[in-house]
Amino acid sequence: MSAPPDSPQAQDATAPFHAGELRLQDITGVRERMAQVGRNFIRDHMPDQHRAFFAQLPFVIAAGLDAQGQPWATILAGEPGFMHTPDAQHLQIHRVSRPGDPLAALWQPGAPIGLLGIEPHTRRRNRMNGRLDAADAQGMLVAVRQSFGNCPKYIHPRRVVWQAGEGGGPACHVSAEGAVLSERARAMVAQADTLFIASASPDAGQPSPARSGGVDVSHRGGPVGFARLDQVPGGEHGAHTTLTIPDYVGNFMFNTLGNILLQPRVGLLFVDFQSGATLHLAGHAEVLLDSPELARFEGAQRLLKVRVTQGWLIEGALPQLAVLPGEPA
Repeated sequence: MSAPPDSPQAQDATAPFHAGELRLQDITGVRERMAQVGRNFIRDHMPDQHRAFFAQLPFVIAAGLDAQGQPWATILAGEPGFMHTPDAQHLQIHRVSRPGDPLAALWQPGAPIGLLGIEPHTRRRNRMNGRLDAADAQGMLVAVRQSFGNCPKYIHPRRVVWQAGEGGGPACHVSAEGAVLSERARAMVAQADTLFIASASPDAGQPSPARSGGVDVSHRGGPVGFARLDQVPGGEHGAHTTLTIPDYVGNFMFNTLGNILLQPRVGLLFVDFQSGATLHLAGHAEVLLDSPELARFEGAQRLLKVRVTQGWLIEGALPQLAVLPGEPA
């Protein structure tokens, strides 16, 4: 009898996937193919094109863990060049802390970090997961553990630019969100065609996680309002908000969903580039592989249901990032 797909003896030590990712690859019949893809395309260093790509971006999406091991997603922004690579194994990020950023005080040497570089107008995106070799008020030095590209599917093209010297827009204002989202937070979700999701393997916060472990952040996109929001009046968890997010066909690595199968806590980030607001949510997620609800989401292969537990809404968080006139916001 063969070993279960999530048992240690069933895992291929040369493929950079853990038990949760392997389980989903088995279910979808792509495990053997993805083992080869993983060995070929998930590197322990950044190729030159990735190094140049990060250096030209005005923002990067980041994921980390708080003191309780809760993943959060956030955005770090700066004039292009605020990220650079002293060598293929390291990424230097110069940053300015933003009020209310749930991870601002938590970047410490040794902390795990997941990064997503995304350029919406060219629909390019590259991922990088690693740990911090150094961190202080001026920035952080990330040591690469995994570096790989992603396909351009579901990225809505918009040209986001850094406006040097500009400080217009509303003053920064931070408000806490609970399990039941505020009207403003619900409006941001309803108007979004893009979100970012942070997740982590169970060993992500350990000093030496497995090669396949760590913190990860990924992109999700769809038509406006693709993340369905429901207000639940009561029940086992009391009054709360749930988000149902369609999972469309992708690269079959299942980094995010695989993490969630093993460790259900996630962080969500919504960015309103028009107003400069950011919405950071924490919650518990469940992967629905076969649900009657799938019929409500055209093209979805699976569903991700997130029960919100807490969050932060930051108005005026990104005054120097803007979408060029004529581009979709």
